[in-house]
Amino acid sequence: MKKNLYFPLLFVSMFIGGMHATAQFKATSSDAWKKLYRETPEKVNDLVHTKLDVRFDYQKSYLYGKEWVTLKPHFYTVDTLVLDAKGMNINQVALVKGANIVTLAYTYKDSMYLHIKLDKAYTRSESYTIYLDYTA
Repeated sequence: MKKNLYFPLLFVSMFIGGMHATAQFKATSSDAWKKLYRETPEKVNDLVHTKLDVRFDYQKSYLYGKEWVTLKPHFYTVDTLVLDAKGMNINQVALVKGANIVTLAYTYKDSMYLHIKLDKAYTRSESYTIYLDYTA
């Protein structure tokens, strides 16, 4: 008796599932997406490690953040770093060298991208850690 009950349920579920899969296949059968060129961003640095120290001020809707980002050039030597920092107030940008912090020159135009001038040119065998103090 139980075997006879499972067979019709299995048949009905296969029929309904087959109709659903066929409908989806027809809807996505267009190959127009294959003709679009989607460039990948140029990889300049490899992210090695990120450390965040954040606190929130809910009354003012602020986020106070401190960030340590360890990076390593992907292939070519780099002497500048560009970070997406939309809508942030940058308080301090520095390079961490052991226990010391060396302040770095930076530009922050139009509140979009943070352009940081590093203290020297780093090769792909060297890593460096940037310290950021910001409000978002």
